[in-house]
Amino acid sequence: MTEARLVLPDGDAAHGARWQSEAGVPPPKKIVVADDTMNADTAFRFASEGTALLWRGDFQNARQMLQALARRGDRKPRKPAATLRDAFNQHRLAQSQRARTLGMLLIPFEAGHFIPLRRAPDVAEACTQAHGEADQPYVCSLRELLGLVGAYEWRRNGVDIPALGARIHPHYGVFSPVRGEYVELVARAPLPAALAADGVAFDIGTGTGVLSAVLAQRGVRRIVATDMDERALACARDNLARLGFAARVELSRADLFPAGRAALVVCNPPWLPGRPASPLEHAIYDQDSRMLRGFLSGLADHLAPDGEGWLILSDFAEHLGLRAPDEVSALIAGAGLEVAGRLEAKPRHGKAQDANDPLHAARSKEVTSLWRLRAR
Repeated sequence: MTEARLVLPDGDAAHGARWQSEAGVPPPKKIVVADDTMNADTAFRFASEGTALLWRGDFQNARQMLQALARRGDRKPRKPAATLRDAFNQHRLAQSQRARTLGMLLIPFEAGHFIPLRRAPDVAEACTQAHGEADQPYVCSLRELLGLVGAYEWRRNGVDIPALGARIHPHYGVFSPVRGEYVELVARAPLPAALAADGVAFDIGTGTGVLSAVLAQRGVRRIVATDMDERALACARDNLARLGFAARVELSRADLFPAGRAALVVCNPPWLPGRPASPLEHAIYDQDSRMLRGFLSGLADHLAPDGEGWLILSDFAEHLGLRAPDEVSALIAGAGLEVAGRLEAKPRHGKAQDANDPLHAARSKEVTSLWRLRAR
């Protein structure tokens, strides 16, 4: 999260305020005051040029303005891409430019996460859950605020997990298990026989704790779940307690593996090799395939005799040309591992069936696999 001071225009005077950005966006250098009298074309010109708009009008009109900016940005024609990799790079660039432009519409806050605008909603609880208490005024983008409020609703309502017969409640900044196929693979893969004697499993990069919960429900007696993100550990702790599995899952802040060995080691790393553009993208992009490589290279040293490692990974990156078709197999072999079995599932999310999606050709072929790995 980026926090800094920025100078705000306020009539003829200027005053300072704290800038807050969960996405790590630096504070804008140019700011003008905007309200209900500004038209969308003028606002879009300012935002496209890098001038931020500090909103002083009606809050609901600010939301309409944000939608108008999005429509104008989406009108920009896309260049034909020669390859799926080019299409992916163009898509990321377009998404980045879109986020930068829409992030130029700013909302002021007073202490206590109070928005001093007409018809502004009460977002204090949502902001407190994400950022903690606010004892001074600050400014953030409306786009980030709406994402934060949406995450608050996800946390409050939860995500239905059929494999659990229950709901998982993701915290802000923790990847939500909306892609249910990978959870179902863990729910139906045959448990290794070594668990009968050892009874210990590791869940590497636990996130919401959903896979630990599935393993606990399947009867695994003891699970050690790791993550580097304190938000993820707090989220997993909350979910596991809610589901009644807290006594069977030990949460540990660790980079990949905890100490010791286990009969089952499960890992669902980010599926795309690439540099995250913001802290919130770390669950999607694995720069230089660091987590994937680290898991595979360290797995044999953390497996109990006859134990298994379960790698859950999509081949979306292969279809995009971001990873060679045989790269995962080569990494597995190079780590002294062998494949004991492989379960597959096709995605069911909306984009997989959307022919208008710029990456549809890759999404339509995507397969998510659970690789059952053993030490050679």
